[in-house]
Amino acid sequence: MRIKIAILFFTLFGVLASQAQEKKWTLRECVEYALENNITIKQSALEIENAEINRFDAFGNFLPTLNASASNFWNSGLVTNPITNTNETETFRSSNYGVSIGITLFNGLRNLKTFQRAKLNQLLSQYNLGKSKDDISLFVANSYLQVLLNKESLKVIEKQHEITLEQLKRTKDLVDAGVLPQGDLLEIEATSADELTRIVQAENAVQIARIGLAQTLLIKDYESFDIAEQEYLVPGSEMLEKPISQVIASARESRYEVQIAEQNKLIAEKNLEIARGAYYPTLNGSFGYSTRESGVNSTPFIKQLYSNDGTSYGVSLSVPIFNGFSARNDVKRNKVSVEQTEFQLEQAQLDLDSNVYQAYLDAKGSAEAYEAALVSVKAQERAYEYAKDRYDVGLTNAFDFSQSKFRLENAQSQEVQNKFDYIFKLKVLELYFGIKIADIKL
Repeated sequence: MRIKIAILFFTLFGVLASQAQEKKWTLRECVEYALENNITIKQSALEIENAEINRFDAFGNFLPTLNASASNFWNSGLVTNPITNTNETETFRSSNYGVSIGITLFNGLRNLKTFQRAKLNQLLSQYNLGKSKDDISLFVANSYLQVLLNKESLKVIEKQHEITLEQLKRTKDLVDAGVLPQGDLLEIEATSADELTRIVQAENAVQIARIGLAQTLLIKDYESFDIAEQEYLVPGSEMLEKPISQVIASARESRYEVQIAEQNKLIAEKNLEIARGAYYPTLNGSFGYSTRESGVNSTPFIKQLYSNDGTSYGVSLSVPIFNGFSARNDVKRNKVSVEQTEFQLEQAQLDLDSNVYQAYLDAKGSAEAYEAALVSVKAQERAYEYAKDRYDVGLTNAFDFSQSKFRLENAQSQEVQNKFDYIFKLKVLELYFGIKIADIKL
C-alpha cells in the first residue's frame, strides 16, 4: 500500500512539474506578475501606508490631549506633612493623583493646513504608485517584445536554412551529374555553414532575451521560463488617425508625470500657508483635576481623595514677537519652493508634450518603415524566385544565387524588426493616450 502511495505521489509530482515547465507566459500575465512582485512597486505601496499614517497624525492634532499622573513618596526626618501643612519629624508616605486635558484652540490654522497637506501627500503617493506601475508595465512589454523579435528572427534564419539544405541536395545531384561545376556546390556549402553560425547566434539572443525578461519578473527558473507561442498581428493604426492635439490633451489628463508635478506644487503652497501660521498667536485651553492622600492621616483613603481634590482650568496665549527671523526665513524658503514647483510643473508639461510628439512621430515613422519593409520583402521574393529559376537551368552561378537569397533573408529580418518596433512604439503612444499596458492587445 505504501509503495502504491509513493508511486502515486511521484507521478503527481512529475505531472505538476511538467505542467509548470510547459507554462507559456502571455504579455498580460507577465505584466500582472510584475505588478504584484516588483520591489519598486512594493516600496511605492508602502509609501501609501506611510501617507495614511501621517494623515491620522495630522487629524490627531485637532483632538485634545488627555494625560493621567500618579506619584507615591516616602519622606523621613523633619518634613512638611502635605495634608496638615505642618513640620513633623517622622517617616510617612504620601501620594498624588491627577488628570489633565489640553487642547489647541488656535495656532494660525496650522493644524488645519497640516491636515490638508497630509491629504495632498496621500494623493501624491498614489500618483507615484501609478507611475511606477506604468513604468514597470512598459519595461516588461518592451522586454517581452524583444523576446518575440528574437524568436521571429530565429525563425527567418531557420526557414532560409531549410531552403539552403534543399538547394544543397539539388546542387550536389547536379554536380554529380556533371551539369554544374564543383564551385557551385562549395558556394552553397559555405552559405549553409554561415547560416548555421547565425542560427546559433540567434538562439543565444533568444535565450538572453528570455533570461532578461525572467529577471525583470524576478523569476529565477530561467531554463523553463518561456513566453506563449502565438501569432502577433500588426495592430490597426486608429491611434495614428487621431489628431495629435487630442493625444496630448488625453496625456495631460491621464499621465502621472504632470499630476505628480501639480501635486508637488499644491503641497509647496500648503507648506507656505503653514509657515505663515507662525506669525499668528497660539491659544491653548487646559483643564486639570488632582487629589492627594497621606499615610500619616487616620482618615480613610477614599475620604482623603474626596477631601483633598481640586480642579484647575484656563487658557494660555502665546504671541510671537521676535524669534531670530526664523519664522520670516521659513516663509521665504517656502516661497522659493513654491516658485520651484511652478517651474517643475511647467517643465513637466513641456516634457510631456515633447514626449507625446516624439512618440507620435516615432509611431508614424515605424508604421511607414514597416510598410516599406513589406514592399521590400515582396520585391526580394520575386527576385529570389527569378534567380532560383535561372540557377536551376544553369543561367546563373551559385554565388549570384546565394546573394539573391541573402538579400531576401535580410529583407525578411528587417520586416520582423520593423514589425515589432512598430508594435512597441504604437503601444507607447497608446499608453500616453491613457490605455494601460494590461489592456493592450497584441
